[in-house]
Amino acid sequence: MSTPTTAALPPVVDAAAWQKELDALRAREKAATRELDAIAAQRRRLPMVEMPDYVLEGRNGPVRLVDAFEGASQLIVYSHMWHDGAEWQCGGCTGFTSQFTRTEFLQNYDARFVVVTQGPIDEALAYRRRVGNTMTWYSTANSEFGSDVGAPPGGGFAVNVFLRDGDTVYRTWHSNGRGTEQLSHSFALIDILPYGRQEVWQDSPEGWPQSPTYSRWSGPEEIAAAYGEG
Repeated sequence: MSTPTTAALPPVVDAAAWQKELDALRAREKAATRELDAIAAQRRRLPMVEMPDYVLEGRNGPVRLVDAFEGASQLIVYSHMWHDGAEWQCGGCTGFTSQFTRTEFLQNYDARFVVVTQGPIDEALAYRRRVGNTMTWYSTANSEFGSDVGAPPGGGFAVNVFLRDGDTVYRTWHSNGRGTEQLSHSFALIDILPYGRQEVWQDSPEGWPQSPTYSRWSGPEEIAAAYGEG
């Protein structure tokens, strides 16, 4: 039998006491689920803003934003941070997008999910292969699109959602920072572990293992080794 690597352990109680504590937590979890349902309902009632006819750069050349939908009516766009000349791009973005290896199910909802970045398209596609990303990538290096949706050159990451009506594209939703966590399954899995994310900012019991923020995240080199083309 393996020995625990830390002396910090949850208290041991009998099954009845454990169930009582779990039931109390479950009440809060269910309340949070209902609140998320209410937030989603409000999101569905957001107004939208018409977008210009942007032109992006794709694998085979210029691509109008409306054509990035590939016939679907809805489009999720992740703006991947890009630093010119960097050997490895943002580890958070690289790790975040590496989770989405199977997005074909979105076709049943008349939607698709793509990545855009400010990097030149050849460099962006080379990095995509290097880290094993599977989604379609576009470059906004020669377009105002990134700047207009909260991801300017040298800026941060963002998620935007668009709706197409014929040849007209509308922006319906945007988030950045921790607002993108709701799209991630990695934090959802980590957060149900007894020790959680083990980052210093988290409210954890005394003695729980804690590390500097981001220090346990997989770096782009690790992601490339696990998923990339070599």
